[in-house]
Order: sequence, then C-alpha cells, then structure tokens
Amino acid sequence: MSIVDKLKWRYATKKFDTNKKLSPPQLDQLLEAIQLSPSSIGLQHYKVLVIENPEVRAKLREAAYGQPQITDASQLIIFAAEANMDEAYGKNFISLVADIRGVERESLAGLEGMVLGTINSRTPEQLLLWAQKQAYIALGVLVASAADLGIDATPMEGFDPAKFDEILGLKEKGLTATVIAAVGFRADDDQYSKLVKVRRPKTELFIHI
Repeated sequence: MSIVDKLKWRYATKKFDTNKKLSPPQLDQLLEAIQLSPSSIGLQHYKVLVIENPEVRAKLREAAYGQPQITDASQLIIFAAEANMDEAYGKNFISLVADIRGVERESLAGLEGMVLGTINSRTPEQLLLWAQKQAYIALGVLVASAADLGIDATPMEGFDPAKFDEILGLKEKGLTATVIAAVGFRADDDQYSKLVKVRRPKTELFIHI
C-alpha cells in the first residue's frame, strides 16, 4: 500500500479497543518519527509527553470534556510547546549541533547569530505561537507515521490547556500543552470507521499558479 492508501485508511478514531496495546517497538517507531519531524531552524520548540499512567489519564479525561479516547487508547501523546524560549535555549541548540556534528562551536558563530537574532526579535507571544506551530508539524508526522504502521491516531484539540498544564506540572517546566493525540487500535464496533471519508474536492482545495 502507498502512503496515500494508508491515509485513506486512517480516520479520527472515536472508540479504541482497550485490550489492544502498541508493542514497545511500535511505540519506539512512532516516537522516532516524531523525533525526526522537521521544525523551524531545527529547534524543536516543544517536548512530547507519553502518558500511560491510568490515574493521570483519568484526570486528563476530565479536563478533555470526558472524551473516552483519553483513557481508552494505548497511549496519549501530548505536544507541549516551549513557553519561555530565550537565548539560553538557542545557545543549547548550537552546543547540540556542535556536539552531534563533531565541529568546533566557534565555527557555528553565523548560525548562532541567526538563531539568537530570531529569538530576540520576537515577543514572548510570538515565540510561543512559533513553538506551537512546530508542535503541529510534529503532530502531522505522527499521524502519517501511525497510518503507515497500521496504527490508529486521533489528533485532538478538545481539551483545557490550562488544566492539562496544572495536572502535568508543565508550567514549572516552562511548557504548555498545545495539541494531543491518542494512539492505539480501533474497536471493531467503532461506527466512525465505516463512514466514507469526506474531503474537499481537489478542484476546490488546490490552486495551481
């Protein structure tokens, strides 16, 4: 099957089979795909929480309007944007580049100047929005990768970010919950899996110039 065929197969699963769990290798593959997700300048302006603890998930379900996917999926993935990006964050990134590529940090002065200049030229609100956009890119990679592996993934925005931050202690970590995804395997009786996928026609969606 091509990736297009697999994207036709996927849907936003509403009812997960609580008896089916991702194997450790499957979960590792999904997380590696997220790790490889592109981001602006490669900064990866977010962290990814993998929630399995049933007590924590029960609390999160209450903060997500009681949606069953929160507790019934194999794992709940939370993309939490960096809320306090600063020069230190940028400098840490440059150190990482130097370490991984085995080059002298001084040779990256041009890149460092660009990174720090970009961070310093934006307001805290702009920096947060920038980080949140990158989290959504990672979410897209997760959804496509899950489909490729035959794993169901449901991206979700229906939750109270402030309550999620409180339950998970994210504010103290300089993070804020941005978007979430439930991953696992669809229940056989999920009626939504039988519905025809609805998308805008290509003639309405695409503009060729």
